[in-house]
Amino acid sequence: MQFGLQTPPFHPYDRLVADWQRFEAQGWDSLWVPDHFVPTFRRELPFLESWTLIAALAALTSRVRFGVLVSCNTFRHPSLLAKQAATIDHISHGRLELGIGTGWVEFEHTMFGIPYPSDAERVARFGEAIALIDLLLRQDVSSFTGTYYTLEEAIFRPAPVQQPRPPMTLAAHGPRMLSIIAPYVDRWNSMGSPAEMGERGKRLDDALIMAGRNPAEVIKSVLYVPSITPDEHPWQSVEAFTDFVGRYRDAGMSEILLQPPFEDTEGIVERVAADVLPGLR
Repeated sequence: MQFGLQTPPFHPYDRLVADWQRFEAQGWDSLWVPDHFVPTFRRELPFLESWTLIAALAALTSRVRFGVLVSCNTFRHPSLLAKQAATIDHISHGRLELGIGTGWVEFEHTMFGIPYPSDAERVARFGEAIALIDLLLRQDVSSFTGTYYTLEEAIFRPAPVQQPRPPMTLAAHGPRMLSIIAPYVDRWNSMGSPAEMGERGKRLDDALIMAGRNPAEVIKSVLYVPSITPDEHPWQSVEAFTDFVGRYRDAGMSEILLQPPFEDTEGIVERVAADVLPGLR
């Protein structure tokens, strides 16, 4: 089992730096930020941009792996995202996890004047984007012809530190999306109950086998967001955390990612890291 934290960037920058350095020292395996312009459930809070933020945090940490969980494909051209990923892989000396998803918050696009395609088009764009990014990160010169994106002998230098490329964390739920990500995914991430995650995990295994891949090669990862799964309360106590992890582990998950409490007055995050994670690993 692996364990990580997703820290929504609504705290001031100096607080985020202190949080990441503290979480790294506590021994969490990975740290993440979400990719939004405003918080999806508390729009009044401030929110820093994810990729510029992790570039800074990469330079101020030394061990922990990190990434954007997940980068919204409709916010950036995939060629730009690939270049950002390679650059931050260098800044971090090869610790980047490259997270990508279709994008799903329509009001956010409307608010900032960003086109929000239909569901079918967003899925098709996502499929082309991950194929294009995979190509750019693996090759010195690439060409690509798609419906939405093209490359014409695109020179991509320097190559990322991690070879053949940084691991891809891809968010997907339905059967079509799972089949799209199967050739490329290194970590699959989703949100839902243990029963929902277990069923999706089985569909992912089927898609991986159809793509000629071994399902054991892919990390199955669940993200806990209090507003998405309000019936779960892993931070109530050490016992609650252990029970939470056990139910998702039984559903086939090999990684648990959690948003920490907004204000951890009880020090539960540190207690879990010191007293619980070593045994669960």
